[in-house]
Amino acid sequence: MAGTLFRSLFMNTLTLCRTNTPSLKSFHTAPVYYAARKGTRAKARAKKVKVEVTKVGFVPHNQRGREGKQNKLSKSRFVDDEYKQISQDDVFPMKYYRWVTYSAEEAVKLHQETHHPTMYNVPDALVFAEIHLNMAAVKKNRYLDNFARLTLLPHFFPRDEERSILAFCKGQDLIREAIDAGATTAGGTEVVKKIQEGEIKLSDYDYIIAHPSVITDLVPIRGLLKRRFPTVRNGTLDPNLGDLVKKFAAGVQYKVMKDENQESLGTVSIPVGRLNMNAKQVAENIAALLVDLQAARPKREGYFITRCVLTSPPTTEKLKIDPFVYVERELAKEVQEDSDDEEEAVARG
Repeated sequence: MAGTLFRSLFMNTLTLCRTNTPSLKSFHTAPVYYAARKGTRAKARAKKVKVEVTKVGFVPHNQRGREGKQNKLSKSRFVDDEYKQISQDDVFPMKYYRWVTYSAEEAVKLHQETHHPTMYNVPDALVFAEIHLNMAAVKKNRYLDNFARLTLLPHFFPRDEERSILAFCKGQDLIREAIDAGATTAGGTEVVKKIQEGEIKLSDYDYIIAHPSVITDLVPIRGLLKRRFPTVRNGTLDPNLGDLVKKFAAGVQYKVMKDENQESLGTVSIPVGRLNMNAKQVAENIAALLVDLQAARPKREGYFITRCVLTSPPTTEKLKIDPFVYVERELAKEVQEDSDDEEEAVARG
């Protein structure tokens, strides 16, 4: 009797628990199940999204990541070792001591020794002047553009190039003077007719110059000459035709280029002579070159020429010289003030 009663109470309790269990379970776990389903659907939708892959062409291994490195470059590339101490010995690590500064003649003589037949055996090698410039303009945050110049050095030296010059002039005396000075072709209206007829091609000449007396005869071929039309501004029109021909025939042409990563730094490498020349003659060529380069400086305070070294391939040795022996370090204040007045007058006009 007691066992039967206990059994019936146990079964009733078990039945009650079974009937209440689904409601409790659905009541407490429904938000969990919903969140799980929501996360699953989000993952499924994310998988369906197509990822666009941009294809990049082949980049050499030595240029990969170069753009990122260039953007990080903030260090000035101007070479300044004035903060380093001067070595008291003849042999020293250049990394920790200041470069030795030579005179131009001493540097040329040292290159002559290294190019002796007992060493490099190139006694007539070219001597180059590598020059660094500060390209900052008069106004702040402005820089000079790349520019080219042509200068006649006092001592001629042979170079590995041939130049052809077309000189327009009238009269046998001027024609003879131009030919003797080094012009390839010289003449007036007869040369103009040959150009119009196609007998003479302007593309065969490196330089085209003219005497002012013949400038009106060049109007029919102005369209053919285009930017090569002789003008005073370009330095291709001058009454001293003989000197003008010599300048273009024997002069040194150079172009100053700005650095890709630093606009304020300009560099140029210019031949100034050969090692079989007298060292004094090469030094005089360097002096004339620096004076011509200094003429292109903007009228502002500070340095324009910052560094000058002499090189002579095949050796990679660079010998530093002092350029301020031949040119001024900075412009005088009077010149700077005059330039400011000129700019104000131009602005007002």
